[in-house]
Amino acid sequence: NPARMASSVDFPEPEAPTIATASPDVTSRSISCKMTRSLIPLLTVLPMPKAESTDTPVDNCAAADAAVFGCVARRFIFLLVFLVTALLPGWASAAAGRTILVYGDSLSAAYGIAQERGWVALLEGRLKREKPDYSVANVSISGETTSGGLARMKKALERHKPAITVIELGANDGLRGLPVPEMRKNLDAMIAEAKTAGSRVLLVGVKMPPNYGADYNRAFDAAYTDLAKQHKTGLVPFLFEGFANKREYYQPDNLHPTAAAQPILLENVWKVLKPMLK
Repeated sequence: NPARMASSVDFPEPEAPTIATASPDVTSRSISCKMTRSLIPLLTVLPMPKAESTDTPVDNCAAADAAVFGCVARRFIFLLVFLVTALLPGWASAAAGRTILVYGDSLSAAYGIAQERGWVALLEGRLKREKPDYSVANVSISGETTSGGLARMKKALERHKPAITVIELGANDGLRGLPVPEMRKNLDAMIAEAKTAGSRVLLVGVKMPPNYGADYNRAFDAAYTDLAKQHKTGLVPFLFEGFANKREYYQPDNLHPTAAAQPILLENVWKVLKPMLK
């Protein structure tokens, strides 16, 4: 019977034992996803489990190594992009230059003359030629006193974030005969605010006419010199140095300098300001 004969056929035994090989899918699942810190800062690595058998195929080890390297490389690139993005605004700000804030009254606001002929505008021109990484922000107001200046100081510092603050205030306090201790207190507070904001300070002094009396004038002058020593700031002792007694350098009010006097004002400020430009 043919059917019976076919059912009784015996197949030969295998020539040798066979070993099952792990599929690629099983190999990929065996790679650990646990994160651990590396000795290298800001990097993490994927620790690999110990091989359970020396018979693990070489190709599987290579795949695992490639996976770890790829993970570390991706994290390194991510960190590099993150750092560049975080630091770029600071680099751009530094490249844009530093600001000198001129914080004064009519003597710095070019009262009675064209703005472009005032000493602050002349300072801008000199900086463009000699120190182009600096710019000027002039927030001087005609008639300003030290109390008014103190009231708006914080906002000016927050807005301009100056590297250097030139404080030229006090003349209107003196002309009004206001108490010198009050003026000194206001100047002291302004200097402290500027330094707290990270700005270096240049204090610009003025003098009162002789008719105010020797005692008042002496106390007035000392307010500037004492504060400069106390806070270790730059000091221009007298803004009008070099032409104070020359009537031709004053406007009809005999108080405000003419356009011809502005280069002299600039030189008086520049000789102290220049060493501060780092």
